[in-house]
Amino acid sequence: MTESYRTLYLPGEGELVEKKSRFIATTALAESEEEALCFIESMKKKYWNATHNCWAYITGPDNGVMRCSDDGEPQGTAGRPMLDVLLGEKLFNICVVVTRYFGGTLLGTGGLVRAYSKAVQEGLGGSRLIEKKLGRKVRIGCDYNMIGKVQYQIAQAGILTLDSRYTEDVETLILVPEREVDQVTEMLTQATGAKASVSAEEQVWFAAFEKEILLFER
Repeated sequence: MTESYRTLYLPGEGELVEKKSRFIATTALAESEEEALCFIESMKKKYWNATHNCWAYITGPDNGVMRCSDDGEPQGTAGRPMLDVLLGEKLFNICVVVTRYFGGTLLGTGGLVRAYSKAVQEGLGGSRLIEKKLGRKVRIGCDYNMIGKVQYQIAQAGILTLDSRYTEDVETLILVPEREVDQVTEMLTQATGAKASVSAEEQVWFAAFEKEILLFER
């Protein structure tokens, strides 16, 4: 099972003009092939008068599907280059549609490949991307004499803190990548001389975005 992957958080769009042809790239989150196809159809309706609405999507990352379409452009000049950009960026659960309004001047095979590739890059630039990680909530309980050591270890390891509660003792809820749970548990146990309680709780997908911790079901 994949424990981390890059994906779209906030969709967006980008645009470029090549020899009077206008290219509009629009991105969307697509966690299934059905979602991707629905988005593609919505873009075709929105830009019904465009010369082409080329597209590419990758769902997954486990048992995912990737497909693309030139939508009437010369074979291999639009859909595949678009898909290659998504693959190069190691993105999953994403769909992009590049709408073209023909400007009257032929771009040639190489020009089309460059234009569609660059359009996707512009679309991604107008979007917000995140890295989702599979993690686990870990609850730490200790007295006030130990909290300094606990907080120091957490900060040194770059671990995200979800919550802290100060009552008779101190309870801290942290978020740890799944593969690091045993290591972090051992680290905190040793640092506190086994005086702190450390218990792993439920799994969760998470990401950090602009100093905010995002939690996801998948």
